[in-house]
Amino acid sequence: MDVSEKLLRYRFHITIGIAISVLLSLMFYAAPRIVTILAYFWPLFASTTVFLVAIIAFGGVSKFSTDELSHHHQQHGEKAGEGLLDYVAGVGSRSQQQQHHSEDSQSF
Repeated sequence: MDVSEKLLRYRFHITIGIAISVLLSLMFYAAPRIVTILAYFWPLFASTTVFLVAIIAFGGVSKFSTDELSHHHQQHGEKAGEGLLDYVAGVGSRSQQQQHHSEDSQSF
């Protein structure tokens, strides 16, 4: 096969490759530099870092192991999460309202 025949055979592949290369080159040229992005978002990165450090400092780090002690801790964590979910769903407030309502009706 002649070189020109091979070029004609693969002309679509070559055209797509050149088009992708040109598009990537234009994107790299037009895209902002990484330093510019960091300069713009540094308050967000800093506050997120402080927030995560505070969570780790006050809440502790959970241990992901498969021994029986960690299984006990996982059950305790699930119980603590259920209270929060009940509060958000309003389940706990209904039972408290019913208790307060029954206490109010008994006092009259």
